[in-house]
Amino acid sequence: MPTLQLSTVNYQLSTINCQLSTVNYQLQIMSRKKVLLTGATGRTGSLVLEKLRQHTAEFESIGFARSESKAKEIFGSTEGFMFGDIKDKSTIDNAIVGCEALIILTSAIPQMKAPPAPGQRPEFHYPPGGMPEEVDYYGQKNQIDAAKKAGVKQVVLVGSMGGTNPHHPLNKMGNGNILIWKRKAEEYLIDSGIDYTIIHAGGLVDEPSGEREFVVDKGDRLLANADASRSIPRADLAELVVRALMEPHAKNKVFDVVCKLKEDSPAKVDTDFAALFAATTSEL
Repeated sequence: MPTLQLSTVNYQLSTINCQLSTVNYQLQIMSRKKVLLTGATGRTGSLVLEKLRQHTAEFESIGFARSESKAKEIFGSTEGFMFGDIKDKSTIDNAIVGCEALIILTSAIPQMKAPPAPGQRPEFHYPPGGMPEEVDYYGQKNQIDAAKKAGVKQVVLVGSMGGTNPHHPLNKMGNGNILIWKRKAEEYLIDSGIDYTIIHAGGLVDEPSGEREFVVDKGDRLLANADASRSIPRADLAELVVRALMEPHAKNKVFDVVCKLKEDSPAKVDTDFAALFAATTSEL
């Protein structure tokens, strides 16, 4: 075959390969799951968003937060963010359009009134508009309603252990009954008809991920053993949240989770997330 014809054939093949690559890329983009993450500038929420952004083939992640300046401070820009207030239904409705999944990481946050005097316990309060009833119930209810309206397929909600005890010390902080309101929102999610994953996390600590073995249970039984760990690294929780969107066994599950102490964990923690979620159940 003459050299000119070979060059033409090679050029055509190169063009076809380029077109195929473009089609494959477009198909990959179309197959990605669009996820809205609320509370995206929080200490745990920011880690979840970072992990979502590491899975670009699987997810298109949208962070939802109140403060543009805080988002820019943490992530360097506001790209991939939408801003609003979970107490304002219209801002959530706008942000969740086209999303297949919602991750709820919003929570009321108690603030210390003043440093306690020696020998005295600290006193806490919630800022105006930030009471647990407003944030952890009505704010989460707004998010669940928006998800249902938008046709969201799965909601991952991160809550707290201790919800079986109405006299838990967390409920006494600022007289907010925070765990009670969180559980009411969880019940609302379960009754919504949307596939759910509700994670009751132990105490959150700032430690590296992947060094402690996960332990799941329910009914606050993990709190009964004073000698065992009651905590979980934020980064490990963030990984668990993202995996909940990827594993079929995570749907319609409610569970408590901590990580074993590092000295009680194997030297190499090899987590089978499918088995982990399969070991959980659907009831509060």
